[in-house]
Amino acid sequence: MKVGNKDFCVKFFTMKNFIALCLLFSGIYAQAQIVSGTVFSKEENKPIPYVKIGVEREKTGTISDENGHFSIDLSQTDKSHTIRIEVAGFESYTQAVSDFINNSAPKIFLKEKVKNIQEVKLNPKKFVDKNWGVNTKTKSVLYSVNPEFRKEDFLGETALEFNASKRSKIKNINLNVANYNSDRPVIMRYAIYSEKNGFPDQNILEEEITVELTEDMIKSGTFMLDVNDYNIWVQGKFFIGIQFLKEFKGRVNISAALFRTGFIRKFYGDWERITLAAPAINIDVKVDKNGKNKKDEMEDNNEKLSMLAPDISQYKDESGNSIYGKNEAVGKTLKLKDAELYYEVYGEGQPLLLLHGNGGSIKEFYKQIPELSKHFKVIALDTRSQGKSKDYTRNNLSYKIFADDLKSLIDHLGLNTINILGWSDGGNTGLEFSLKYSENLNKLIVIGANAFPEGVEESLLNNFKTKVQVLQLENNPDHSNEVRLLKLMINEPEISKKSLNQISNPVFVIAGENDVIKKGHTEMMAKEIKNSKLKIYKKASHYVPFEVADELNKDVVDFLKN
Repeated sequence: MKVGNKDFCVKFFTMKNFIALCLLFSGIYAQAQIVSGTVFSKEENKPIPYVKIGVEREKTGTISDENGHFSIDLSQTDKSHTIRIEVAGFESYTQAVSDFINNSAPKIFLKEKVKNIQEVKLNPKKFVDKNWGVNTKTKSVLYSVNPEFRKEDFLGETALEFNASKRSKIKNINLNVANYNSDRPVIMRYAIYSEKNGFPDQNILEEEITVELTEDMIKSGTFMLDVNDYNIWVQGKFFIGIQFLKEFKGRVNISAALFRTGFIRKFYGDWERITLAAPAINIDVKVDKNGKNKKDEMEDNNEKLSMLAPDISQYKDESGNSIYGKNEAVGKTLKLKDAELYYEVYGEGQPLLLLHGNGGSIKEFYKQIPELSKHFKVIALDTRSQGKSKDYTRNNLSYKIFADDLKSLIDHLGLNTINILGWSDGGNTGLEFSLKYSENLNKLIVIGANAFPEGVEESLLNNFKTKVQVLQLENNPDHSNEVRLLKLMINEPEISKKSLNQISNPVFVIAGENDVIKKGHTEMMAKEIKNSKLKIYKKASHYVPFEVADELNKDVVDFLKN
């Protein structure tokens, strides 16, 4: 029986019948494109054993041997895809498959990760011992590891889901082994994955956990791996995965629980959910009895959090499929000395500048442009370093810089006065523009804007700070712009109440009832801006332009025309 993508055999034994279910893959012959090489530690210039070498989004891969050597057949892979080489404790290495093939006998150097070692001060706590997972020791339902059955499928990976309501430390990872028959130690790797959309996501281990399993290590049908010294703390959903790294002659049968859900994948292929049976992996943990119960916390805040961060995937897909932000017929670029600003113009009449939020682009106004361009000359701008606009500096970003960019654009277009509709960060830029260039502004509409960082929900602000710390530890140049954008929201704007008092232009202050901008902060802004109008949209979140587009468009037209 084909179940996912693993050499997975489930056997049912009764007095009268025998049923075997085994996963099979069909092979396709092709002229081999085999690449061989060695993986080294960059710092120590020593080979790294048991490194995972595979093609992203595919099931092709191999494991380096104990000396870091590997060979991989890339004849059946998509040459536009990417080779990924990784092992716990080191930064991942990626390269286009086509370039990798052309690199004869490559030497791959992996950079050791900077470990996130933080001083943890623990108050005296009471811990309680628990065991979670699949404990069955049956020999009737088995997860069968048999390298000789089909070698090309041997190196897949299986995982089991866990959920810790309170902060817990993993002491032991247990594997219930029904039968062990091997001519040599069986080399296994353990991984602990975070959860995303119900599937395993990122390996959270900072150190490689590899074991050479022998029969005498299995006591009473269980192999117990002591991981206490790895200091692994978990809370919420997570997965424990196992992978066999080196071929052996024989077979290892792991007990499995019938109709429990397990997860399997082959190399960097997608994880698949298997409802037929799950391997008998269980863990011994110490649970912080006095710690906050994550489940209880979430139950109290679930409704609010779901409204603060709703599922906007539908809107993202729709905006991505729209013409806006990539309309070559109307798109133009203004070149500045240190940046390029991409913008699109629609309609005729009084100019209305649309400014998107942090990390966004013109396309996010896909529900506004068609309607507003019937009444105004709509100029939609990709802010510096976002969308199709470029920033040639590495300096910190600021809303004042964005406001100056906007002034350069309207000067370029020969406009004396404009209206601005700014959403989120775009609203912050609009406020800065009104303070510096009030003579060039007619009316301002801000949606989900804030005058200073403390106006943002604290949980979200803390999330930004944590993400910056993680990205800085990774030290990946590809993430430098993301770090700048996050820092912008953490540190800015810095508009005082006194400055808000100085805004003389008419301002329409808008937010959702469940916005990530605190309601009191939005009300404060409207109060301090003398010539302002306030509207809180019922049942809406920070994504007012998506969620209540028709009502918003009508309100914008009424405000600007009356």
